[in-house]
Amino acid sequence: MRDYIIATSSTSDLPRTYLDAHQIPFIAYSYTVNDEPCQDDCREESRAAVYAGMRKGDLLKTSMIPEVTYYEFFKELLAKGQDVIFLDMSREMSVSYANSTRAAKKAQAEFPDRKLYVMDTLCISGGLGLLVENMVARMEAGMSYENVILWGETNKLNIAHRFTVDDLKYLKMGGRVSNASALVGSILSIKPVLYVPDGGTLDVVKKARGRKAALGSILSGVISDLSKFDCTGTTIHILHADCMDDAAYVRDAIKAAYPQVGDIAISSLGVVIGAHCGPGLLTLFYLCTGRSPE
Repeated sequence: MRDYIIATSSTSDLPRTYLDAHQIPFIAYSYTVNDEPCQDDCREESRAAVYAGMRKGDLLKTSMIPEVTYYEFFKELLAKGQDVIFLDMSREMSVSYANSTRAAKKAQAEFPDRKLYVMDTLCISGGLGLLVENMVARMEAGMSYENVILWGETNKLNIAHRFTVDDLKYLKMGGRVSNASALVGSILSIKPVLYVPDGGTLDVVKKARGRKAALGSILSGVISDLSKFDCTGTTIHILHADCMDDAAYVRDAIKAAYPQVGDIAISSLGVVIGAHCGPGLLTLFYLCTGRSPE
């Protein structure tokens, strides 16, 4: 039996096949589709169905995980007799971090001989997933609890997050842009390019004119990052919300520029981030030498 457990949330956007294969417990965020309650199960077929429905007009709403739900989740893990490392999305992106830290204190008080570490990952979506994957790989290789935490804290800000959004209406519904900005942006075919800086927020760093320009901006940033170190074998994750052709285009362009990179995995974006940004969202995540939006 392992000495400790690494757990995460469904917002790590890892495929369910990976979570099951590596026995990674996860806590599921909830959402509604046209007021019908659902749980984020991390399955590719669920994600595909959600984006197909959104293109037809389905309305999605997401909910934060309450403190009591985290508490029950942590208690169940600690009851197994192992220490726990828990990774959820950045403190700046959700009240879930505050809820989970309060719940962790209560749960750990009931298991004083166990350790429970809740990390402010400063990551979201596939960036969080990449952090989880790297820490799990080190756990499985025999690295100690303390050293896995140290690796995560030392390297979390070396995970680049690059996004582009296809339709501003979803950001408008979530309050990220005004009605006027969304209208003007749609008329002018403005496509925001977003980035997660060191503070763990999600910031607009550029407004590209058209989808091709937005993808070009993302590629430019990736290629700039990869030029700063020996990227041989570097793993890149591309997540998409029903835009597989764009994901393949970006993958092929990176491979053409840097054929020595490692696996470029393409999978569907998780429901929670997708609900706020809509179909057509394309994201890239990879380890680099430090976060820089340009």
